[in-house]
Amino acid sequence: MAIATVNPATGETLKTFDAFNVGEIEERLYRAHSAFQDFRRTDFAQRSALLNRAADLLEADQDDIARTMTTEMGKTLVSARAEAAKCVKAMRWYAEHAAEQLADEHPAPGDVQDSGAARAYVRYRPLGTILAVMPWNFPLWQVVRFAAPALMAGNTALLKHASNVPQTALYLEDLFRRAGYPEGAFQTLLVGSAAVEGILRDERVVAATLTGSEVAGRSVASVAGDEVKKTVLELGGSDPYVVLPSADLDKAVRTAVTARVQNAGQSCIAAKRFIVHTDVFDEFAARFVDRMSTLTVGDPMAEATDVGPLSSSQGRSDLEELVDDATRRGAAALCGGQRPPLLEHGWFYEPTVLTGITEEMRIHREETFGPVATLYRVADVDEAVTLANDTSFGLSSNAWTRDAAEQERLTRDLQAGGIFFNGMTASHPGLPFGGVKRSGYGRELAGHGIREFCNATTVWFGPEQ
Repeated sequence: MAIATVNPATGETLKTFDAFNVGEIEERLYRAHSAFQDFRRTDFAQRSALLNRAADLLEADQDDIARTMTTEMGKTLVSARAEAAKCVKAMRWYAEHAAEQLADEHPAPGDVQDSGAARAYVRYRPLGTILAVMPWNFPLWQVVRFAAPALMAGNTALLKHASNVPQTALYLEDLFRRAGYPEGAFQTLLVGSAAVEGILRDERVVAATLTGSEVAGRSVASVAGDEVKKTVLELGGSDPYVVLPSADLDKAVRTAVTARVQNAGQSCIAAKRFIVHTDVFDEFAARFVDRMSTLTVGDPMAEATDVGPLSSSQGRSDLEELVDDATRRGAAALCGGQRPPLLEHGWFYEPTVLTGITEEMRIHREETFGPVATLYRVADVDEAVTLANDTSFGLSSNAWTRDAAEQERLTRDLQAGGIFFNGMTASHPGLPFGGVKRSGYGRELAGHGIREFCNATTVWFGPEQ
């Protein structure tokens, strides 16, 4: 795939970039490794000042970088601004909380004595240079939620971003440079996916984090496993959205629409499978379809647009194949199901609701990365749980019920890294984020995320000190 900015709203190639050659990659590896030797010795106050400065700069740049993201991958300008603001918040959160999250841990006195020590503690030390392989769908947020904790821990970072968001990738390197980070502390690598293995195998790269497809995750995990290097993987999702009779139906419907079409439905944590109890199914379906069918699809730069284009022609083709396979096998499109007839250019697709989904349909098993919802009717909580778990993914989940017993049952039985009751799944710097099953492993954000790329070091002192 060429490294280029191609406007998804028009299909026009606006700017292309040459991939780094071997020498340029080596130069950046050298800088990252060299920078780590000094950066790891900085204290939390120094790192906090740098990260707060980066947050200030990003806040000032918010409108400009939002337009860049919209141009490169098609998200609405409104949502791009919100993404930049979320990154600012995360930077400031880690700048404030990293020191306490990585504070020395002191075992109970009895455990220290049992070990034969006069004293002992655990210190979290940085690992080194971390390779981040990041996707295009949240081109700023996905990177910042890795970079903010990694840098606060004292690591250095190399970013291999998706090839269709090169200007966003280069902006991030420039942002940290302007904030005053040492040369080499955060660098962007303009390389294709074929270069990742060689970079990951380099001894100066000690670990990797990847957000992306299951295929990409398998590849990185395989190489890292062969090299015995730490990885964190956040892969695909097919999140269930369970609606039970005690739900506030007005809020459940409104949130369902946002949860399905935000970022044109191109989100791993978007609600995708809507599992509704038969007692409220008809009413939910009618309201949901009505709202989905009245969304404004069009120019992502326009403030009134609800749904912009998909990021690529291939992405739209993949989505069309899933919908066509489902309808050929008997599914019904309650709305949408085609390209908007009035939008001749760009990679747009109508918000769509499908019902009558069966197990032999690809869309029942595969992730839908676009504004297409699948709607299921279930008889009770047991059937809802079984259907919700009937997927190889386990990233997050939504459940709408005000019944405490049902909430406890779903918390116990839903197979996912997150369970969000009466609200939409979202990531927050103070809460751990990640999945189970084929949605990956490890956690980002909160203290769990910052400690993923630290060496939890036992420091033990014998009795003769």
